[in-house]
Amino acid sequence: MDQENVSATLTVAVSAARAFAVLADPTTHSAIDGTGWVQEAVDQAPLTEVGQIFRMDMYHANHPNGDYQVANKVHVLDPPRAIGWLTGEEKGDGHLEFGGWSWRYDLAPLGPAETEVTLTYDWSAVPQFIREYLQFPPFGPEHLTNSLHHLAELVSGR
Repeated sequence: MDQENVSATLTVAVSAARAFAVLADPTTHSAIDGTGWVQEAVDQAPLTEVGQIFRMDMYHANHPNGDYQVANKVHVLDPPRAIGWLTGEEKGDGHLEFGGWSWRYDLAPLGPAETEVTLTYDWSAVPQFIREYLQFPPFGPEHLTNSLHHLAELVSGR
C-alpha cells in the first residue's frame, strides 16, 4: 500500500463550532472512538493550544499490558475548522516520545447547523523501526466511519 493515511467523511447536523467544541473536549473521546480502545481522559482540560499535551487511558487486548496510557500532543488547532494530535507515550523518565502517526478532524461548515467532518489517520511519519513491529493502520477502515457516527450521535444529543 502506497497510501499512508486513511480518511472518512460524514455530514453532522450541528454547527462547526459545536462539533469542534466536542472534539476539543478530551472527556468525549472515549464516546467518539470507533474501536473501543480509548477508555478515559487522564487530562480533562479542553484543548486550546498547539503543543498542549493530553493523556488518555487505553485498552487493547493485543497490547502487552492490556491497559496502557498514551500521551497526545496537539499539532493542529484552528477553531472551528481543524483539530489534530500526534499520539505517543511517556517514558519512565518523563520524556515524551511520538511514533509518527496522527489524528486530524477537518470541519467544513455547510450552513448554520450542518458541518462536513473529515477524520484522517496519518502514519506517513512512522519510522521504519516501528513499522517492523506495528501494522499500519492498526484497525479496519470501519473504525473511522464508526467514530464519525459516534461524533454525530454525541453532538446531536442522541
